Amino acid sequence: MASLGRSSAMIAAGTMASRVLGLVRTVLLVQVLGEFFVGDAFAVANGLPSTIFNIISAGVLTAVFVPQIVKSRQHEDGGNAFVSKLFTLSTVVLTVVTIVATIAAPLLVLIYANKFNGGAAQIALATAFAYWCIPQVLFYGLFALVGETFNARKVYGPYTWAPVVNNVFSIAGLALFMAMFETPMTEMADWTPDRIAFIGIVTTGGIIAQFLVLLLFWRRSGLTLRPDFRWRGVGLSEVARLGGWTFAMVIVAQIAGAIQSNLVADASGVSPAQLSMNNAFLVYILPYSIIVLSIGTPYFTRISEHAAAGRKSELVDDIDSSIRTLGIFIVLATAALAVAAVPASRLFTSNADSALQVAPVLWAYLANLIPVAILFIVQRTFYVYGDTRTPFYFTVLQQSIVIITAYAAYWFLPKEFLAVGIAGGQTFATIVQTVVAILLLRRRIGSLHSRSWLTAYARFIVAGIAAAAVGWVTYELLGGSHSWMVSNDPSLVGKLTALPGLAIIGAVAAVVYVLVLLLLRAPELRVAIDTGKRMLRR
Repeated sequence: MASLGRSSAMIAAGTMASRVLGLVRTVLLVQVLGEFFVGDAFAVANGLPSTIFNIISAGVLTAVFVPQIVKSRQHEDGGNAFVSKLFTLSTVVLTVVTIVATIAAPLLVLIYANKFNGGAAQIALATAFAYWCIPQVLFYGLFALVGETFNARKVYGPYTWAPVVNNVFSIAGLALFMAMFETPMTEMADWTPDRIAFIGIVTTGGIIAQFLVLLLFWRRSGLTLRPDFRWRGVGLSEVARLGGWTFAMVIVAQIAGAIQSNLVADASGVSPAQLSMNNAFLVYILPYSIIVLSIGTPYFTRISEHAAAGRKSELVDDIDSSIRTLGIFIVLATAALAVAAVPASRLFTSNADSALQVAPVLWAYLANLIPVAILFIVQRTFYVYGDTRTPFYFTVLQQSIVIITAYAAYWFLPKEFLAVGIAGGQTFATIVQTVVAILLLRRRIGSLHSRSWLTAYARFIVAGIAAAAVGWVTYELLGGSHSWMVSNDPSLVGKLTALPGLAIIGAVAAVVYVLVLLLLRAPELRVAIDTGKRMLRR
């Protein structure tokens, strides 16, 4: 447990630094682009690289590569040949896909945003941004390959901290842009080729920088990496077999994502649309990244080792322990962010009214935090048993619900609530997916100690409700939606006034949460406090 705690602390510290800087970067980006026509155009363009990368490799990396790299340590050469072949093949695929996708930028933009209210001009601007952004695919892929290898070898620090370089690079570039030009630059006609190139270089340059920094630490993996085009003989066919289902799963998810993006584009320039959804998702993903990834990733590596060694009892114990440990943190994060949703939204909007419009989008996403934390462990347990087919089936179910609810929101909700409806549909779909995934995993391996962690979550939710109630009272005492936390000042200062309010509300909610758990004598509290101390020391 001490080793898990140290690994979680290292990942949490790096993730927290990266995500906080990422929030700063996003605040500056909104200040430069605005939140409507230009902002939505950039949001679509800059979302394409991660979408393409997810299609070709992200799910495969998580679901297949880590367990296979763990197994390759048993090879006579310690896994050197396997990893070299894997890297060579992946680099070739990534390079070809990046070139083809860059050429196809106009078509890709139309797939994700042909309903733009800004018409041809907005689509053309998004396409221009896309030419600069899509080359990120290659460096996203290389970064993830190196990082997942580190994870499989229990070297967590570099992969976690490297994104800090990306954010620092981007923040410096955006600050320079703001010094050179008057912002926000919300008129599409203002975006000349040199200005588009400037933002493109800032955005893509950060991704390149984080990969190069990560590569400097390769020696820590203990592996020797060299080009190897002999792709037969070390089990890559097994990777391809397992990865096939994962690839299909990601394709299904991206089809649903494209439909969501296209439908919400109809609200661009009128009400919260793609950029607002992206920013609300960024706030939602902050606790997920800090809590779920930092605690869940070391558990995933250890669960993989238990599965490889046939230690089923220890594996089930780790499932129980990981779900309960994630829960005590994730419920607090959900409660605190829910009551502070309006000031949190103000960080990414131009005025108080916009913040009030975006806050419901954030609420819709936040309801997803608890089920997605459980799903993280459950889904990856299938992966360590080499089963990528079952996750494909329950992901198809989830994405089918996502598509149905997205169209329902588009057909039946006014435009000002379109983003809320689409985000809410995604949350509902994930809840259904999580329940189905748990039932299928129980059928596969037997007991998951469900009573243990369901009882724990009941305690956490009681404490979370109390924390949210007192947090809401604090929010209202500070002035609520008409206070200094939700300023109408359109400058950068107007956005940053929300930060002290977020800190106060979060601190009050955390104190109440801990006190209620003490009253309930929650055994998980000691583990959480020890983990928190290690994170702070890191």
